[in-house]
Amino acid sequence: MNAAVIANETQNFKNILRFIINELKPKEKILTPFNIISAPIILLGAILIILRLVKGLGATTNLSQEYPWGIWIGFDVMVGVAFAGGAYVLTFVVYILRSEKYHPIIRATILNGFLAYVFYAGAIFLDLGRWWNITNPILGNKFGVNSVLFLVAWHFLLYMIAAFIEFSPVIAEWLGLEKIKKILNSLVLGAVIFGITLSTLHQSGLGALFMMAKGKIHPLWYTEFIPVLFFVSSIFAGLSMVIFEGSISHRVFHDKMDYEHRSSHHGIMIGLGKGCALVMFVYLFLKVLILIHGKHWTLLNSPMGNWYLIEIIGMVAIPCLLFLQGARQGKLILIQIAAIISLVGIIINRLNYSVIAYKWYLPFSERYIPSWMEIVITLSIVFAEIWVFRWIVSRMPVLSKSHE
Repeated sequence: MNAAVIANETQNFKNILRFIINELKPKEKILTPFNIISAPIILLGAILIILRLVKGLGATTNLSQEYPWGIWIGFDVMVGVAFAGGAYVLTFVVYILRSEKYHPIIRATILNGFLAYVFYAGAIFLDLGRWWNITNPILGNKFGVNSVLFLVAWHFLLYMIAAFIEFSPVIAEWLGLEKIKKILNSLVLGAVIFGITLSTLHQSGLGALFMMAKGKIHPLWYTEFIPVLFFVSSIFAGLSMVIFEGSISHRVFHDKMDYEHRSSHHGIMIGLGKGCALVMFVYLFLKVLILIHGKHWTLLNSPMGNWYLIEIIGMVAIPCLLFLQGARQGKLILIQIAAIISLVGIIINRLNYSVIAYKWYLPFSERYIPSWMEIVITLSIVFAEIWVFRWIVSRMPVLSKSHE
């Protein structure tokens, strides 16, 4: 390699570095209501995370031997991973079924899924008593290959890599690296197929974690089909999150969208609503079959039974009908309302398994209630993910075609 080529490569590297430094500078308004609310929470959450890592779980959480899993697992991991399900569903629709209708939102969906795994699945790190052993599933001497958690840990790691590869052409586009972009584009389809396979396994694998808690989970929720229910519910949870996030992005980032994104928004939301209605009907049908098979009718006439009916009727049946009605009439507002209700329903469902319906027989004084520090850390993780998502969308061609 001669001196001219070396000098040219050095100059290119300096240009890219200068470009990145310039992009790190704030380009949006700083004193916005969201920033004013979220920034102090993120800062406090970072301090509490350091306290938790130094002092241990007991210093920041109300976890115990009776309740080893709290909202960091029940919400951050179980709910966060379900909300990220839109990435594997839409990549299957776009790249495998070749449906170009949903192509305008595929980049934002992949980004949302990738960040959800990085931030929410990363919350497992906080929940580990000996957090320094987090590398054990990959580098440890005793891998524990018979453990469901071993399977889930590897799936999380591999899926994050796959999702990053799927999104990497956008980064190359942003940096103007056309040759590298072509190479990365050639890897996308393989990463998509690999990611879809991983997702179908670990979405159900999260449900399989609760199979070992028979007798501790209320009979109305415990079934041998928990993995199937987790997988099916992740489909409409992911699509509902795409509707929710897409509706907000359409308002907030409207000026950053090209004509294709703006003009196709209504049709895409209607199509996603139809998909949600279909999958929620399947989920509801499975729940009814499981209830009949389990013969737990008498348990419905109890406080926990009433709570179960609220989840099934209020958070599944009603939004299913709203999705169907909105899709038939072309009313986007009905689909958006249904998406919000279904997202709340997923939160309730996952917390039922990990907290609310877990050891329901204990008196209230002995039940797990998250500490304020657990809640603040959870909020800080959510807000930090939104900040990163906003930063990327504001700078990279996520909602529009390449500036080049």
